[in-house]
Amino acid sequence: MSNLPAAPHQTQVENRTLHDGPWLQIGYIAVRPASSSPGEIECAARHVLALPLAGVFAKHDGPQRRVLATPGHALFIDAGQPYRLSFPGCIGDRCLALRLTSEGLALALPQAQAGEGFDASTFAPHVPLPAAVMLARSRLFARLRQGGADALDIEEQGLALLGSTLSAARRQPARRGVAGHDSVRRLRHVRCTQEAVWTQPARPWSLAELAAQVCVSAGHLAHAFRAETGSTVYGYVLRSRLAKALDAVLDSDAALTTIALDAGFSSHSHFTARFRAHFGITPTALRQGASGTLARELRRNVTAPRPLPA
Repeated sequence: MSNLPAAPHQTQVENRTLHDGPWLQIGYIAVRPASSSPGEIECAARHVLALPLAGVFAKHDGPQRRVLATPGHALFIDAGQPYRLSFPGCIGDRCLALRLTSEGLALALPQAQAGEGFDASTFAPHVPLPAAVMLARSRLFARLRQGGADALDIEEQGLALLGSTLSAARRQPARRGVAGHDSVRRLRHVRCTQEAVWTQPARPWSLAELAAQVCVSAGHLAHAFRAETGSTVYGYVLRSRLAKALDAVLDSDAALTTIALDAGFSSHSHFTARFRAHFGITPTALRQGASGTLARELRRNVTAPRPLPA
């Protein structure tokens, strides 16, 4: 891409390939949008697992159908299917993109094979990331950014990320019945609230303020949000702030107190306590660089099978 500065009203895009293997390509994409309106229709040549590192974007694949891609989520884009992207709030995003052939996806999740090909329809297009997967994603990016990584190591880490993320994205059997108007409206209220939070995660949100944005009562929003996401509104705000802080801890040399305040935490100690509770490691220890033993342990935590219920 050109190194010339973009015009004031021109979207700036950085697109780099960090790893290029026969079945797995890992790219880094950074976008500074000029508008929040959906862009041109795109179509991916390979299956793509988008793992945002910072910011937010939305994928539109039909009328009234869109999902948000944030640092707390993974987004799956099926090869050959048209879509459009938009950037709420014009804040842009930075994203790690794992581009795979069907053979690559079959290596990550062989049970999703259907006939002679890979059945991408068995996956939800959008899935929340567990804390361990968020850590593994950001550590993989840090490893790639440093350069000199062994291709085998990168492929193993990429395969671990794929397996854990796609397993979480396996579709559950559809529930009987058709969603009514109230259910669709409730989901729209939740999506708008999520967009507002991810656009400004550090803002000192109140439940009343968020409810006013979608024209419902605070009680209705709290109930709807928990019903649709399984999380409280505060839990979602906290997760958004931690995702923003994780990127800054690994990708900058800013003081941790500065990172804490910029992410919306009241103090360094509050930030450290929440970070450790969520990720299982303090920001100081993570920044100093985990040992090879800890890195292997993190990957093992991501891919370890869950115990079967008794």
